[in-house]
Amino acid sequence: MTPVPPPAEELRLIDAELWQLDARRVQLLARRAWLLGLLSSPPQPGAVPPAAAAAPQRPEATAPRVQNVLLLLGGLLLTIAAVAFTLVGWGHLGIAGRSLVLGAVTVAALAAPLPLLKRGLRSTAEAVAGLALALTVLDAYALHAVALTGVDATAYAAWASAVLAAVWSGYGLLPRVRTLRLPLPAALTAAQLPLPLGAVAADAGTLAITGALLLTAALDTAAALRAPAGLIRITATAGAYGVGAWGALGAVWLSWTAGGPGAGARAAALLVFAAGVALAAAWRDRAAGHAVGLSIAAGLLAVIALGGVVRPVLPAVWAVPAHLLLGVALLAAVRADRLPERVRRGLAVASAAVQGLAVLWTLPLLALTLLGPAGWAAQVWSGAPSGARQAVSVSAPWLPWALPAPLVLATVATVLVLAIRSEAWRPKALTGALVLGWAAVVVVPMVTDLPYPAVLVMESLTTAVLLAMATRPRLTERTGTLPALVLALLTSFSLALLSLPTKFATVAVLTALTALFAGVSRKRRLAAVTVPAALGYGAAWACAVGAAAGWAPQRTALLVLLVPAVAALFAARNADARTTVVAEVTGAAAGLLAIGLALGDPAVLSLTLGLCAAILAGTALRADRRPAAHAATALFALAAWVRLAAWGVTAPEAYTAPVSVVALVLGVLRRRRDPQASSWVAYGPGLAATLVPSLAAACTDAYATRPWLLGAAALLVTLTGARHRLRAPLLLGGGVLVLDALHELAPYLVQITGLLPRWAPPALAGLLLLAVGATYEQRLRDVRRARDVLSRMN
Repeated sequence: MTPVPPPAEELRLIDAELWQLDARRVQLLARRAWLLGLLSSPPQPGAVPPAAAAAPQRPEATAPRVQNVLLLLGGLLLTIAAVAFTLVGWGHLGIAGRSLVLGAVTVAALAAPLPLLKRGLRSTAEAVAGLALALTVLDAYALHAVALTGVDATAYAAWASAVLAAVWSGYGLLPRVRTLRLPLPAALTAAQLPLPLGAVAADAGTLAITGALLLTAALDTAAALRAPAGLIRITATAGAYGVGAWGALGAVWLSWTAGGPGAGARAAALLVFAAGVALAAAWRDRAAGHAVGLSIAAGLLAVIALGGVVRPVLPAVWAVPAHLLLGVALLAAVRADRLPERVRRGLAVASAAVQGLAVLWTLPLLALTLLGPAGWAAQVWSGAPSGARQAVSVSAPWLPWALPAPLVLATVATVLVLAIRSEAWRPKALTGALVLGWAAVVVVPMVTDLPYPAVLVMESLTTAVLLAMATRPRLTERTGTLPALVLALLTSFSLALLSLPTKFATVAVLTALTALFAGVSRKRRLAAVTVPAALGYGAAWACAVGAAAGWAPQRTALLVLLVPAVAALFAARNADARTTVVAEVTGAAAGLLAIGLALGDPAVLSLTLGLCAAILAGTALRADRRPAAHAATALFALAAWVRLAAWGVTAPEAYTAPVSVVALVLGVLRRRRDPQASSWVAYGPGLAATLVPSLAAACTDAYATRPWLLGAAALLVTLTGARHRLRAPLLLGGGVLVLDALHELAPYLVQITGLLPRWAPPALAGLLLLAVGATYEQRLRDVRRARDVLSRMN
């Protein structure tokens, strides 16, 4: 269906558009006249504007679109009818009649586009040509169903598709038919089948079928490069990509499953052929995206091809290193000036892909090296392993296929250092080389199965070297200090896990790590990372020392408290806010660890809580850490309560009185610093902390000692509040005093109520109401005076 109509059709469309514009202009002029009349004179009842529907409705589809839809539907219906005739009504005619009908219809359909094109009906000619091509397919089917039933179906399909491709090509190249768009793309589509189907029919094997696919893709590539832009090039390109990908995957499978050098060489020949086709297409294709993609495919196919040749003669563990070397060899082609830039870029990406896949192949061994020793956590101090492999494979199997991993990592690291010279990519390349070199050094002891002490020494030296690099800005000028620090932390973590099999190794390694990170913490730019690491390893060292000495966990908790104490001292002397925060957070975590260890012994737990409170109190002396005083107070109170509970004390005053004393002292200090502070804020919490629990205990106490003492204390608080005109002591003390008195007088009030007659309570209530009513004004004045007095109190 052509989007450009012939001149006669285009002229008709222009006339139709002009007619519509004229109709719209008439409609707008009528509307304008009506609006002018509406503005010049009031509207008459029942007057309506000229109907907008008077103008012709705008069509929802253009004439060419309607035409194409009709032609397409007509062609489809005729094709369906032809198929139905061939499959269903074929048996009602004789051989001569069948041949005559199909031949006549096909010839008529093939000849019909000629007069249609002569009259300028190109779209109709396209539809009829499509019907004709479908009829030729039906002719081929009918021929096999009637005259060639003994011929193999696959072989016949191969020959029929070749004949159809030739016939459609010749038909599409006729002088007048050449303007049609369907025949040549249809011929290209049919041309995809002869070679693969022929190979299948000949039972030539997977190798021949794959070669047929690749040869077909090569022919498609040549057609795509030579064809002008349009449907022919699109069809050829789609065939080249689709059939070529299918054939390339088959060749890769043949290469990976090759059982010997001969099979590998045959598969390599197919892969080299495919790579050559892709490279030639990339060389000649002017589209940068296609060229780069084809160059990547060519490079990968070449590496797989050559790797398939050498892999059968090498041990299985060396397959990945062999492919890696071939991938690195692609970089030599990248430096060839004769190749176009887009081709070199694609080959460079292919080389990077091969190297990246090789690095991914080494990751399981690296993960086993770093995390495998964690299995010793369930077997702490159970005895030193015989070698490095046993040390890392305590809870996971060893990976025998990963023996060349250090060589792979070192090779890629060397390529990154030597091959990438761009200023934009140089820092990233050096960072990658540092990471890969570290990984190679870490896995070497495991691959070579060094003795267990040698592994500890080597990882200790690796950690020290990385920290030394981080402290030297000149060494990390391009990569930065963060990669070296992170790698040092990872190595130290793995080293700490590796030290778990023996008691001596654990204590020695944790001591060395604590000292090492503490020493590096003198560098201010590294302290935010090294300080928490040193404190964390210090806490682990304290636990290890306590366990090695045979101490109970409660006693070890006191040794762990050295870590939060050191963290608090460091934070007080440090000027960097970020380092201070991470040090305090790490110290707090160590304090929680100490509290957890002391949970089994109330006496030690009370001491631990008190020491933590003392550390927090010291932290609160800093001007920017005043809120720590609240936590210190809470821990002091909790420590006292734990101690009292251990002594079997049940009196609530023993728990609340120390808290009240501390809170009242703090309230006095605050009032001195800020005389405008409310007494509720300064003294309310401290007074309520003791008075309220004591009042609750007095209500359930069978003896009078507690209520009398509580009443005396409440009276003292009330008098103090009245003396200093403080609202909180006056109201809290008075309220507790009244409630305590009511509790003490409650039995007597109950007895008096039982002796009074039933009319007495109503009478007393009436007298009270009369008294209140008689002195209402005086009482209001007294209430106002009391309110003024209370409001003047601070």
